[in-house]
Amino acid sequence: MVSPPPGAAAVAARTGLRVGPAPPPLMGSQGRLGPPGNGGPGEGEGGEARKLQEGRVARGKRRKGKGKGKARAGQGGRGSGAEGKPGPQTAKEAAGPGAEAGARACPREEAEGGGSVEEGARGIIKGDEGSAGAGKEAQGREYRKKEAWRVRARRREGARPGRAQRQGGQAWADIPGTGVAMAAEAGEEEEEAARESAARPAAGPALWRLPEELLLLICSYLDMRALGRLAQVCRWLRRFTSCDLLWRRIARASLNSGFTRLGTDLMTSVPVKERVKVSQNWRLGRCREAILLKWRCSQMPWMQLEDDSLYISQANFILAYQFRPDGASLNRRPLGVFAGHDEDVCHFVLANSHIISAGGDGKIGVHKIHSTFTVKYSAHEQEVNCVDCKGGIIVSGSRDRTAKVWPLASGRLGQCLHTIQTEDRVWSIAISPLLSGQLMTHLGSDFPPGAGVLDVMYESPFTLLSCGYDTYVRYWDLRTSVRKCVMEWEEPHDSTLYCLQTDGNHLLATGSSYYGVVRLWDRRQRACLHAFPLTSTPLSSPVYCLRLTTKHLYAALSYNLHVLDFQNP
Repeated sequence: MVSPPPGAAAVAARTGLRVGPAPPPLMGSQGRLGPPGNGGPGEGEGGEARKLQEGRVARGKRRKGKGKGKARAGQGGRGSGAEGKPGPQTAKEAAGPGAEAGARACPREEAEGGGSVEEGARGIIKGDEGSAGAGKEAQGREYRKKEAWRVRARRREGARPGRAQRQGGQAWADIPGTGVAMAAEAGEEEEEAARESAARPAAGPALWRLPEELLLLICSYLDMRALGRLAQVCRWLRRFTSCDLLWRRIARASLNSGFTRLGTDLMTSVPVKERVKVSQNWRLGRCREAILLKWRCSQMPWMQLEDDSLYISQANFILAYQFRPDGASLNRRPLGVFAGHDEDVCHFVLANSHIISAGGDGKIGVHKIHSTFTVKYSAHEQEVNCVDCKGGIIVSGSRDRTAKVWPLASGRLGQCLHTIQTEDRVWSIAISPLLSGQLMTHLGSDFPPGAGVLDVMYESPFTLLSCGYDTYVRYWDLRTSVRKCVMEWEEPHDSTLYCLQTDGNHLLATGSSYYGVVRLWDRRQRACLHAFPLTSTPLSSPVYCLRLTTKHLYAALSYNLHVLDFQNP
């Protein structure tokens, strides 16, 4: 290659040479730059290189409106970036440094778009590299715009925090060095969106600009449906209407919402709004039935609940099981087994980390829950049907027509403190919360013969519920009368009622003697709300024991332990 003499460019400028439009670069089959030529006009006077250069100049002249004017000292051609196609270029931009070298060597050929093909191609390749960099920069700007639009859209839709951060980091992963920055940026925007959602809206009715205490008072008069609709207005109102204070009044009027008749909240760890939702399933009878345990032979089981554990009697044993988190299933392996009776366990209670059991062998057993300590002593001449324990006092009832009072203190176990003679067999016992330890009164006077009471429970020191052979559930208030009940509910199919359970407020559940029928009652009404038959005709069984929580109802029958799940019907 011939090097141009120094000062050739200045001589060309003084002679007033005109530079025509630059020829387009060689293109490959994919629309990219083709391989450079083997030589240019600046390398010789003839040959194939000259013909190729003249052909390029002729084609460039035929293009209208392209490449007119004087040559400008510039930079590499700028393409679209996405497809790699070069845009229109000037003479020196297309030819590169070879054009200047050709002008020094041959003025005539410079006028025709001089410069070697090889050096021109080098300039074009450099321009293509600049084009690629500009394309990546444009692509980055497009990604930023799209990602900002996505974040704004997710903010409007109330997307969960963290989701935009993950998607933003993934979208920017293709661009080196920007994934972490984009993830942090998206996280900040999501935090800002969360703060905005928790803040009170600036625009809206003047009502929302009132103090929050006054808004709580106004909204406390709304019913459940109105609060639900109000929560759909915006995110701030959804948060505001989830306040427990707004739902307490509704919960106290609902079935099995965790509030007693006096307004005591028994489940402070669960939001009141969630409990009200589940209470609607109790009211409508929507539940899912399942079997937790099965037995090979017929039993008369009794059970108790404590925290996340279930205690149930099977023959002469008491087994402890742990609930799984859903509350509708058990771990099959028992936590503990408590034995000591020679015959079936008829009844037992949990008190002061102890299990006090009554057996068909006429004995009372005392078991420590978290140890192997077990004591049993003879209590009655016949089987012990029932037992209760409160305040360190044990009371037992038997078929021998007596009820006896015993101490729970370890040094005095087995010492009878008092014996109460009755006129008939004792089937059920409950200690008053007043802990008087003596027989206070006899309830009722108009009962027909054989109307025995099979289950009794206190709700308060002055109110209690009872059920039995005469197919009635009775509600007693000792402050008004001990001869006549305040209210009663009759079993529709004239079946004996073996057991009952209440939420302490409006819900009442009973277990019948036939077909394992469990009935739900609203104590503000006379009629039964719902009935659930848990066995069919060939396997008809009484319901021996019932227990309930705000989400589940458990029923013990002869062969199975059933659960009714009202949380996930």
